[in-house]
Amino acid sequence: MNENSHMTLGVYCDKINNALAALTADKPVLRESICEAMEYSLLAGGKRLRPVLMLEFARMCGADPDTLVEVACSIECIHTFSLIHDDLPCMDDDDFRRGRPSCHKQFDEATALLAGDALNTLAFEIIADAAMSGVISAQTAVMLTSVLSKGVGVNGMIGGQIIDMGAEGREIGIDELDLLQRNKTGALIEAACVMGVVLGGRYDMIPAAAQYADALGRAFQIVDDILDVTGTFEELGKPIGSDSEQNKSTYVTALGIEGAQKEAERLTEQALLVLKQFEGCEFLEDLTESLLRRRS
Repeated sequence: MNENSHMTLGVYCDKINNALAALTADKPVLRESICEAMEYSLLAGGKRLRPVLMLEFARMCGADPDTLVEVACSIECIHTFSLIHDDLPCMDDDDFRRGRPSCHKQFDEATALLAGDALNTLAFEIIADAAMSGVISAQTAVMLTSVLSKGVGVNGMIGGQIIDMGAEGREIGIDELDLLQRNKTGALIEAACVMGVVLGGRYDMIPAAAQYADALGRAFQIVDDILDVTGTFEELGKPIGSDSEQNKSTYVTALGIEGAQKEAERLTEQALLVLKQFEGCEFLEDLTESLLRRRS
């Protein structure tokens, strides 16, 4: 990533992190523990990819991203909720996330479960409050809610998780794997991009944003699968080889490391081609290419 893009990403992430910290700053009496668990996971770091995508698509479509940072935090709340629940013993049973104990290990399973639930509902509270305060229109809030809820539900992230659980212990074909990852990983990335277009009022660009997100989401997951084999705990901040231990089919098991890398490169080129339809896409082009080469 070039210096300008790196600086732009840093500015975005600083604004997003400050807004996320404000969301859990108030800890009501007798509910401090749940707020601390939410804060623990929400502020644990991460790329902030989804809110960055939302803000950048909004900017490319004519909106002022500085006024929309808190709205963009809605999708990071959803993403963090999914990570908390994914780590639970009844799901992927991972003890570490982003280099430190998972939420249910730092607190307990019940608190982690409720922290995830609270972050899920907080996302929609953020959108509603933005409409009531005049930051966005009521119509925009309805559209954002529709896009986000569909990206989370049975035809999105949650649907992908149940397909993933049903695929454990058996080999699945590339078509089922694509369906799984389009839902589990790709749906929330698509929601971020489409929500950005909605915030910019360029509804005609929704198909292009969705096409970009589909290619980026699959490329992102393929790199994740490769890193689960080739990465280290220090780089990823979570256990390595967990997919193999749980007998999960991945793009690496389906295509091999070399084949998976080539497919990630093809999808990245596809995403970059779609981006050309948007004006001022240089930062997002650089970010897209950097995600292909990431080590965490």
